[in-house]
Amino acid sequence: MALTPEQEQEIEDNRRHKQETLRPTVVALEDVLFQAVPVLDHGFVRLIDYMGDDAAIVQAARVSYGAGTRHVREDRGLLRYLLRHAHTTPFEMCEIKLHVKLPIFVARQWIRHRTANVNELSARYSVLDREFYVPAAETLARQSQSNRQGRGEILPADQAAHVQHLLRADSEAAHDRYEWLMSEGADDGSAPAGPGLARELARMSLSLNYYTQWYWKIDLHNLLHFLRLRMDPHAQYEIRAYGDAIAAIVARWVPLTWEAFSDYQANGFRLSAGALDAVRRMLAGEAVDADSCGLSRREWSELMTALGRPAD
Repeated sequence: MALTPEQEQEIEDNRRHKQETLRPTVVALEDVLFQAVPVLDHGFVRLIDYMGDDAAIVQAARVSYGAGTRHVREDRGLLRYLLRHAHTTPFEMCEIKLHVKLPIFVARQWIRHRTANVNELSARYSVLDREFYVPAAETLARQSQSNRQGRGEILPADQAAHVQHLLRADSEAAHDRYEWLMSEGADDGSAPAGPGLARELARMSLSLNYYTQWYWKIDLHNLLHFLRLRMDPHAQYEIRAYGDAIAAIVARWVPLTWEAFSDYQANGFRLSAGALDAVRRMLAGEAVDADSCGLSRREWSELMTALGRPAD
């Protein structure tokens, strides 16, 4: 990831300018405020602002003022209860704003989460930089034979290198075309004159691996939902990389909530009525399989994986 000198200066200026405040702050989060966390080859995630902390969630749940005689242990227990029983409203009291630089195809996946406020760079007004995403060789894989939207076997090194070469060449050619479409040629006639096409039309020549940027603001409840989906092993690798970067920020911001989320959602497993019945029968010593408990093959496989047992 390469930041421009202007971006680096902006970050330095923002971190140098400090203000006293009466509002709750999180020291661990203040330490990383405005700093860019690298993601993929040219992308980043940057914390711009936040509101609330673990205590704000507890306060909203209790609808009270001040800390009183409560202890961290009691707050932790309440937060875990709220997450465990899906009492989500108190988590909406916390918000976070991020500056994200990401490939366009990742942005199109990301924008499906409609519970955030987004303001994206506009290629109608700005000329996009010559920055595009080329996957690392170890992430280039064939289409999965069992998952229509997933990856399967990793490509051999020689094929991966060839794919990377093609992606770079195509992306470079696309940006050359993009610049030419917007140009009107040199005054001295040294370069072929372009049509001077409007930026809003010229951008059509760029591919989905070019980078865009946006400011993204979301409350904690909906952010945890985003992370549960986008950190999942079945999610596309590229958006998982952004999910992991954001997760590290959230863990600093609301550590007690993050602990509960990790236990009950990210690393937990919800049982259907049929799956719960199957587990009860197993505990009773009964031999159970997918057919005898009425679960589909996929649900049975997922249950066995969660229990650390072979599916067959």
